[in-house]
Amino acid sequence: MKASAFVYPWDVNGDPEAASRIAGLGVPQVTLASAYHSTRALTPRHPRHRIVTASHAAVLYPVQDTRWEGRALRPYAAGEWAPGDAYGAAAASLAEVGLEVHTWVVLAHNSLMGEEHPSTSVVNAYGDRYPWAPCIAQPGTRAYLVDLAAEAAVRPGARGTELESLGWYGLAHLHAHDKIGGVGLGDAGQYLMSLCFCAVCLDGYAEHGVDGGELAVAVREALEPVWRGAPSDGGWAGVEKLLGAERAGATRGWRDGVARTLQEAAVSAVRAAAPAGFQVLLHADPVSYHCGANAGVDPGHVLSVADGVVVPCTGGGAGLLTPFAEAGREGRAGGVLAANFTVVTGMGGRPGALAADVERAASLGATELRLYHAGLASDGDLEAVRSVVAGLG
Repeated sequence: MKASAFVYPWDVNGDPEAASRIAGLGVPQVTLASAYHSTRALTPRHPRHRIVTASHAAVLYPVQDTRWEGRALRPYAAGEWAPGDAYGAAAASLAEVGLEVHTWVVLAHNSLMGEEHPSTSVVNAYGDRYPWAPCIAQPGTRAYLVDLAAEAAVRPGARGTELESLGWYGLAHLHAHDKIGGVGLGDAGQYLMSLCFCAVCLDGYAEHGVDGGELAVAVREALEPVWRGAPSDGGWAGVEKLLGAERAGATRGWRDGVARTLQEAAVSAVRAAAPAGFQVLLHADPVSYHCGANAGVDPGHVLSVADGVVVPCTGGGAGLLTPFAEAGREGRAGGVLAANFTVVTGMGGRPGALAADVERAASLGATELRLYHAGLASDGDLEAVRSVVAGLG
């Protein structure tokens, strides 16, 4: 089972030992960020710093000016946390020690874009904007995301890419000093609070037979008992219970179609820009109405579009592999099904149980392994990872 470790450029640049240390884990591949959202990251072994603060979503390489000239939506350059061609410098160091480098591209997750171009953001049924969540139905946003995918994925020397957040983003979001957990929304409530009511989405609901204004009223009415403490039933049945089957189906029809066509366009753009044999994977959740970094997808569809998927499996989530494995058997065989495990104990990972977790993932159809994250993990966590990778064969 092939394994790859996630890495940021700032884990490598300025640390002469970093590339060899990562190669010493036994992984043949790294997934290196080339376009990433705002974050605050630990660098526990770096000789120059311990904390890196990336204040906004940015590309970690110099953009191609001719691609973006005159466009309102364009990638932001990184600040001092990743100056110049930070990606390129890190990629070269990693390749020098024999590691195969794939790009890691975060797409529909950009708070600075939402602040500077508020009309691009998801708008909930109450009129609140989510600046971190670009509405992927808007033509300008879609064009930006497709071009960003192609440029950030196909960097010099890269052998493949992993596209994160290539779908709807909603309410759930790790935010500074977050205070939204006071009411348990559940799966159904999260979905209703993630529905977008921008002008494009209002027209989209109308195309599916539902008046968007009436839908917003229905969402607010459905959520009133939830705000007062009533349980929000999980799963799609819970959404239909709150909203009604017809309205719920209309939202699903619109949003699923928008996400599918964006995924098709982005993967096509990457392939058009890439050399032969370039691998394209999506970070994905097999429930198409789910929102977030692991975009909700239709397993059969996504496996017909991309070369495979990366699936979150930490904390007993390996069951998410099953729908993809079943879709692979029914349709396109040979696609990559990568099980993604957090191996940082302080972030909820279980490196001590990784061997058992990997064994279960393999039994459910996983063909590859992803390790999050080589730069964030402690020495003890990395030692546990090293022993597991050594046993993969």
